[in-house]
Amino acid sequence: MKRAMLVIIFILAVSGLMLAQNASSTVDVLGAHANQGRGCAGCHSPHSGSWGSGHAQTTGNDTGNYALWGQDASPLYGHTLAFGDSGRYVEVLPGSLTAGGTEVSGIMLCLSCHDGQVTATNMMTNYSYEQRIGLLTNSAYGGAHIPTLLGNDGTTAGNYNNDHPVGVNALISTTANGLVWNGANAFILTPGSPYAAFVANYGYPELAPGAHGSPFGVNTANKPYVACTTCHNQHVMTIYTASSASPIGGASSGFYNTLFFVNAPYNPNAVQDATGKTAPSTVQFCRQCHFGEANESNNTFGIKTNLN
Repeated sequence: MKRAMLVIIFILAVSGLMLAQNASSTVDVLGAHANQGRGCAGCHSPHSGSWGSGHAQTTGNDTGNYALWGQDASPLYGHTLAFGDSGRYVEVLPGSLTAGGTEVSGIMLCLSCHDGQVTATNMMTNYSYEQRIGLLTNSAYGGAHIPTLLGNDGTTAGNYNNDHPVGVNALISTTANGLVWNGANAFILTPGSPYAAFVANYGYPELAPGAHGSPFGVNTANKPYVACTTCHNQHVMTIYTASSASPIGGASSGFYNTLFFVNAPYNPNAVQDATGKTAPSTVQFCRQCHFGEANESNNTFGIKTNLN
């Protein structure tokens, strides 16, 4: 009887370890955004905004008055970008940083470094940092450089048509399978629904409230839309941390592998189970919004996520 109890306790202990992942990083978690040693001040200049970071402000007078921003965002003010599907998703950027909101904090600040068309030349080499320092070990990605400047992918076209849509017209679709928009500021899960089963298998950090608010935007029609910060956490490149607000695989704590500043478990180095009986985190990540392609949306509930 005692031996049986010990076996049960051991199994429970191992199960707990399986639920609470404890991934760690081999590099500083700020990664590429350490800005070659300049650190936080590379983006958030503590004094004098973009002038303090060595950028000559071209137009406008409010760069640095929002989030101590240390890059020159002025060429983007009011600029029109056409994303995806031959430019179907049009985003007209705000006229200044002080306009505030997700369009500024979740799109324009990102593009003040990552735009490859209208902003001044940045410090980036347009070559993925993770790939350059050897963190991307999966040979399936090939040897070609992964670009980091949007609208500048090495082709002669040089447009945003092959970049994932963001902005007030890039709406996040709810689903009859259990993801409900409350009409104002949050998503609601329907208990027992296919989407709730997906959340139990993976999570939904793209759409769940984060530590500093919601990762998506809400337009003037009270519809949720995709921002850069919906998919990316600009402050942590290699680890995703679960929380009670955004549990992963049912666990409200734990550290999970990610790359490319992805705002969720996303490990392109994990080798997929040859039997196909687990789903890679790289696939599950996209299914948060593209739920029609999820297992649970197709009456398949026993496929767990490979969260290694």
